[in-house]
Amino acid sequence: MTGCAGFIGFHVAKRLLSQGNTVIGIDNLNHYYSLKLKKDRLSLLLEEKNFTFWKLNIAYFKQLEKVFETAKIDIVCHLAAQAGVRYSLTNPFTYEQSNIRGFLNIIELSCRYNVNNFVYASSSSVYGGNEKIPFSADDTVNKPLSLYGATKRADELMAYAYHHLYHLNTTGLRFFTVYGPWGRPDMALFKFTKAITEGKIIEVYNYGKMERDFTYIDDIVDGTIASLNKPMKYEIFNLGRGQSIPLERFISCIEERLNKKAKRVYLPLQKGDVPKTYADISKSEQMLGFHPKVNIEEGIEKFIQWYRTYYRI
Repeated sequence: MTGCAGFIGFHVAKRLLSQGNTVIGIDNLNHYYSLKLKKDRLSLLLEEKNFTFWKLNIAYFKQLEKVFETAKIDIVCHLAAQAGVRYSLTNPFTYEQSNIRGFLNIIELSCRYNVNNFVYASSSSVYGGNEKIPFSADDTVNKPLSLYGATKRADELMAYAYHHLYHLNTTGLRFFTVYGPWGRPDMALFKFTKAITEGKIIEVYNYGKMERDFTYIDDIVDGTIASLNKPMKYEIFNLGRGQSIPLERFISCIEERLNKKAKRVYLPLQKGDVPKTYADISKSEQMLGFHPKVNIEEGIEKFIQWYRTYYRI
């Protein structure tokens, strides 16, 4: 499990451990966002007897190979990546190192050490400038609007090459705007909750004319575990709620649960961003048995409960 101290990686590892699996976790604990948050997630995993942790950077092949040499690894769940569309505008080489070289290292080692199932995180960002809504996993995706999206599409193509050449079982998961407890501070729900709580201004892009397929973390974990348990030759799936929520409604839900109004400033659409995401999840429903359960009101409520507890508000 790469990226085990990250938002999604932490939750997937926790579920796997609760089911009695042995998990080897890898993370470089970088400073992209709060190191304390990452360490606090990791501390919960370290309490589990079937969990071991390696602090290393997946961009360094020899370090990574030592992990494969120490244990017989049956399944790789590769979630480590440099995330964020906006960050890629100012730090492009970080994405090359983690999302291209790091991905190549982990898939090459998975091939060399005969891993049975290679599951990896892709992103809804690969859809880029596609105008057909909702986005289908079978759509052509050749118009990325950000370097981040381009690197994630490159990962999908590398996965296909490894499947074709070496018959490696690979499954790519296109995550759609994941949110929930222990979430990333650079994501909208976290940023908005913090700003509203502190009486600060929130930045609303594209003058509020945005829609996102917000997907609760437990649903994402369900889909990820299903793909880990079901090796496939080469597949790509959308993991989303299958519903596009207007940003203004999303903000209103936060306001209602905080019982406090947001102070908004409206701004243009940011470079690399898209006005709407919406997942067609029919393929995931059919082949993975993926059925998201948590609606936006319930999910935001759960996040805010966690936020208040974690920050002792």
